[in-house]
Amino acid sequence: MPPNLQPVFRALGDPTRRDILRMLGQEPMTVAQVSDQFDMTRAAVKKHLVMLSDGGLIHVERRGRETINSLNAAALKPAFDWLGWFDQFWEDRLAALQIAIEKDISNDTGHNHD
Repeated sequence: MPPNLQPVFRALGDPTRRDILRMLGQEPMTVAQVSDQFDMTRAAVKKHLVMLSDGGLIHVERRGRETINSLNAAALKPAFDWLGWFDQFWEDRLAALQIAIEKDISNDTGHNHD
């Protein structure tokens, strides 16, 4: 795995952070708005947001006294590209399985079972 993906996968490794990403994908939110969605302290939510920011998955923008967090969807593309290899892996195996099944079926239909 390319080293630059390490922070992305570390950030995605926690279900709370994945939930936060889904929320930020719908609209930018302040720390307080994100905190209102979880049964945890604002400081704990802030730590999750820092991990997401360290992974490059969110943009953090100061607007006066507020910090606005928004999804950086482009940062997910390298991870999707890397995971895409596994799609091809399974497509190849499923295609081989389909060929084996079709061959077995044609062998069965070619024999007379009287």
